[in-house]
Amino acid sequence: MPTQLDVLEAEAVHIIREVAAEFERPVLLFSGGKDSIVLLRLAEKAFRPAPVPFPVMHVDTGHNFPEVIEYRDRCVARVGVQLVVASVQDSIDAGRVVEPTGRRASRNRLQTTTLLDAIEEHRFDAAFGGARRDEEKARAKERVVSFRDEFGQWDPKNQRPELWNLYNTRVRQGEHVRVFPLSDWTELDIWDYARREGLELPSIYFAHTRMVFERDGMLLADIEYANRAEDEPAFEAMVRYRTVGDASCTGAVKSNATGLEDVIEEIAATRITERGQTRADDRTGEAAMEDRKKEGYF
Repeated sequence: MPTQLDVLEAEAVHIIREVAAEFERPVLLFSGGKDSIVLLRLAEKAFRPAPVPFPVMHVDTGHNFPEVIEYRDRCVARVGVQLVVASVQDSIDAGRVVEPTGRRASRNRLQTTTLLDAIEEHRFDAAFGGARRDEEKARAKERVVSFRDEFGQWDPKNQRPELWNLYNTRVRQGEHVRVFPLSDWTELDIWDYARREGLELPSIYFAHTRMVFERDGMLLADIEYANRAEDEPAFEAMVRYRTVGDASCTGAVKSNATGLEDVIEEIAATRITERGQTRADDRTGEAAMEDRKKEGYF
């Protein structure tokens, strides 16, 4: 009898195959985080023994955890898929965006312009993302195939109906869709699937010793671009990360979970979403994520 993971896997593989068949130039957004790692594995399964028929793209803020970038390059080389790197630094240098300054400055929001420019440059008409509906309430409003207009913007009140796993894939010139095959997955499902598939994950997902400091109740890595102030003393702690993002706004959690089974046990017991606990950029307002998504964010 199929397990829950079997059903989730089959649904995601069906979505990936449908989109690959209907669109001319899909791309898979790949950060080196756990959700995009699972998404890439599902893409591999969808087309075996043939190679994955589309590239992966990382929107790189330039302020990433080194462990994740090292993993990203190694993973892409193993799979044998083309990597497109869209650089926020290039967007800054070209005058497309202005880098924020100040104590809580982060490049995270600048990714929107970089992403939209890359989609236009490479003429991508469908972008697979690893977002899950349990991450954040704005993401729970998404359809599986989420329409974006000619400006790359999302209107949550103007989404297409999806009945019986039938998806409307029609777009005009300049429009595109975001596709979320993991919409029905939870954080715990992701970890259970990683265990079942024997997936390697970046080391920062497991407990390790790191220099951190506390800001607004969140533990941030003590790195140059986190702009640590004098009243924010750094200290050593045993931490791990639940989500991977720009290091300037991605918080760690205190943990002793050094192995996969320990992490799964920890996630099963928590009642706080990963983004709610560890992403400073989601704390700027009640509708912070929704506002960014309307502008074209992931």
